[in-house]
Amino acid sequence: PAAAPQPASAAPAAPKVEVPRSASGPVAVPGAPSPHAPLPAAAKMMADNAVTAEQIGAGSAKDGRIAKGDVIAFLNRPAAAGAPAAAAPRAPRALEDGEERVRMTRLRATIARRLKEAQNTAAMLTTFNEADMGAAMALRTEYRDVFEKKHGVKLGFMSFFVKACVAALKEFPAVNAEIDGDDFVYKKFVHMGIAVGGPSGLVVPVIKHADQLGFADIEKRIGDFGKRARDGALKLEELSGGSFTITNGGIYGSLMSAPILNPPQSGILGMHKIQERPMVVGGKIEIRPMMYLALSYDHRIVDGKEAVSFLVRVKEGIEDPRRLMLDL
Repeated sequence: PAAAPQPASAAPAAPKVEVPRSASGPVAVPGAPSPHAPLPAAAKMMADNAVTAEQIGAGSAKDGRIAKGDVIAFLNRPAAAGAPAAAAPRAPRALEDGEERVRMTRLRATIARRLKEAQNTAAMLTTFNEADMGAAMALRTEYRDVFEKKHGVKLGFMSFFVKACVAALKEFPAVNAEIDGDDFVYKKFVHMGIAVGGPSGLVVPVIKHADQLGFADIEKRIGDFGKRARDGALKLEELSGGSFTITNGGIYGSLMSAPILNPPQSGILGMHKIQERPMVVGGKIEIRPMMYLALSYDHRIVDGKEAVSFLVRVKEGIEDPRRLMLDL
């Protein structure tokens, strides 16, 4: 006779898993923030500066989490001797008499890395033009005293260029955009970076929503940035988030240069020294105060026609500043 069927075996019981417990600490809870995990504001700053939690270590926030102040302190420390580099570091050369070796701060090293990144990744080109500064100079001279008396700040040329760039960026939004992977990211605001000199070199604080500000507010922000840059008192968060940058090499005497992009931005305007030159005006030769302008741009997102047209709009705004005041 056939053997009696055997009852189906029950499914094997799940093995008991021992939850790891530290010698003196609590049970590890899946999904809980890991020690040294950055707070949201710190995480964004770390991403902007390519800093990892492992590099910073324990933070000052609750449970050892990394706060924004920890990131700022890390970036301003001298770079570690064994910090990883993209290429094998060469051995430091022996110093001669009269030489001194000073290690970069992490902030300076970050600036250097980002500028080199712009050269390596962007299809960077520069287009040039020139602007007759006569009308802007005359307007500034006419209203300089009353402007300062009313607003408590001097009227400089930088506010004219900020307003001219804002107007041009509205017409050519690609110059105010950035590339993120395979996407173009267009912005409905203008966060204007203004390059200013500081004790560690050139830094670029950002005027947020510059498209919503008038001449006086722009001049106040620029004056404040310049003072705090000289005092080394700029905050790290004020140096990020820009969508376009203006740099003025003219204050150092530069007649012409090709500025480097400030990634991930797609455009940067270079201002230069105002120099009197003979120009043909209405069929006659006149001596005019001229400034060379340079726009460096990322050709991956900005076409040559857009770049040239953008710079022409800036030139037109500077040569007829009434257009800026009337938002034309």
